[in-house]
Amino acid sequence: MITNSDAGTADDTALLAALGVLRGSTSVEVCATAGPGELDGALHRAGSRRVVVAGGDGSLHAVVSALHRRHELGPDRVLGLLPLGTGNDFARTIGIPLDPVEAAQALVDGVVRSMDLLVDEVGQIVVNQVHLGAGAEAGRKGAPWKERLGAIGVGPVNLGKLGYPIGAALSAIDPPSLRLRVEVDGEVINDVDHRVLMVALGNGATVGGGLELTPDADPGDGRIDVMIARPKGTLARLAYVGRLGVGTHSTHQDVITVHAKTVTVSGTEFWCSADGELYGPERHRSWRLEPGAYSMIVPRD
Repeated sequence: MITNSDAGTADDTALLAALGVLRGSTSVEVCATAGPGELDGALHRAGSRRVVVAGGDGSLHAVVSALHRRHELGPDRVLGLLPLGTGNDFARTIGIPLDPVEAAQALVDGVVRSMDLLVDEVGQIVVNQVHLGAGAEAGRKGAPWKERLGAIGVGPVNLGKLGYPIGAALSAIDPPSLRLRVEVDGEVINDVDHRVLMVALGNGATVGGGLELTPDADPGDGRIDVMIARPKGTLARLAYVGRLGVGTHSTHQDVITVHAKTVTVSGTEFWCSADGELYGPERHRSWRLEPGAYSMIVPRD
């Protein structure tokens, strides 16, 4: 089990409760890591054993990214997830309980399921979701709120998930307007003559602690769920954000949803948010789907 050595008291309590369940069925070695070097060392010691990530989407991203870099992914690489993060969006998508004890029991009783992975042209991976435009701006503007509100609650049950909707509302007031060419499996879905508010590529369904940006995404179905939002005018943007908050934005007249194996975005400068990590500005980025890149333990039902 790989944990974050900087985790707080609430996480320690949850971790001990989960370990009580796991150690009733199997032996567990806990490895606390604080950086890429320590993570590589833990993965090296793990060998072919199953690795459980105790943390959120960022922790899972770090482990999968390290395994990808080490060329140690594949259908036989089995991971588990004990959701101790703020948003826990990937856990939500694959049905892992957010209660640590229930999640630990699901690791004991669960089944192994194949998971897809998104990989860009420079080798960076996406486990859950990558979005750009207003989505990335929402992440940037919502990060301070996520941190402040994350302190209100206990462990994974806190108000930090409100950070992304707050950031989305702030971005709607002064939104980016990007001229982007979006190609899906070689076909142009949006060209630079249509300004874009945001583009989302979903392997998982939610971001920001449950916001259903690509609500039908399934990380094991062998496809990327692509959402392109291009509302025109302030009222249309506010209507889009309102629908975004309740998960009905896909029915907005200015929203395009398609499925893909490859996606390329190019045009004016844009920022990306991949599994909560921001990078940019970029002018060109492409992603491809790697089906069945690794496996995860999911609840039996």
